[in-house]
Amino acid sequence: MVNADGLATRLVGEHDRKERFRPFAAANGIVSLDGAYEIQDRYVSLLKPRCGAPIGYKIGLTSQRMQTMCGIDQPIAGVVLADRLHRSGARVAIADYGRIGLEFEIAVRIGRDIPAGGPALTAESIAKHVAGVCAAIEIVDDRAADYAELDVLSLVADNSWNGGVVLSEFRSGWPSLDAVAGVVSRNGVEVDRGHGRDVLGHPFAPLAWLANALAAKGQSLRAGEIVMTGSLVTTRFPTESERYRFELEGIGAVELDVVAAQ
Repeated sequence: MVNADGLATRLVGEHDRKERFRPFAAANGIVSLDGAYEIQDRYVSLLKPRCGAPIGYKIGLTSQRMQTMCGIDQPIAGVVLADRLHRSGARVAIADYGRIGLEFEIAVRIGRDIPAGGPALTAESIAKHVAGVCAAIEIVDDRAADYAELDVLSLVADNSWNGGVVLSEFRSGWPSLDAVAGVVSRNGVEVDRGHGRDVLGHPFAPLAWLANALAAKGQSLRAGEIVMTGSLVTTRFPTESERYRFELEGIGAVELDVVAAQ
């Protein structure tokens, strides 16, 4: 019997103590994604008093390479909470996380509710529900996980490691998102770049996956919610004070200062 409340409470404590992430699903009877999301739901409920209400979702494992590494054939999702939303130019402290990671993404804002009972959505059909897109940085907290022994069920239960999001201004018009280039700069120097097609061919593909996954549980995306659609490049793990800028060509740019202890 899975002790969902106990595991959720344990996760809160591990984060508070900044303990290293270690797989725990198998030892605690979590054998399916549904079971992992049940723990996530309990964990997020415990976070709400300190981190605010849910305002949207993050989607992870949106590349074939990452899915293969983790032994999974679909993306994963986590919940974004209100007090973890930052605007461009924000400053965050490395010491506030077990290990901070940065992912560079296209975020979308839902313009109208998506009915839960309709036909399965595709990257094409979900486009009419999107009111805006922007450049975004996801803050992940992997708590120095050992990726060689990564357990995707434990990762999902831990809210898919979301620690916050940083957003530029949303644009109500945008170029073809599969072809959009995203450029990552650190301290003014380009360090990586990717394209919208690097997340399942188009950023709206993982968005449609999320809408369909929610619909299968009788839930749906709502107007005003924000969705992070997955990183265009590999995760970066700052260890010293640095300024990051992520620019989506034809859309905008987002900046974040990561600050080490003085």
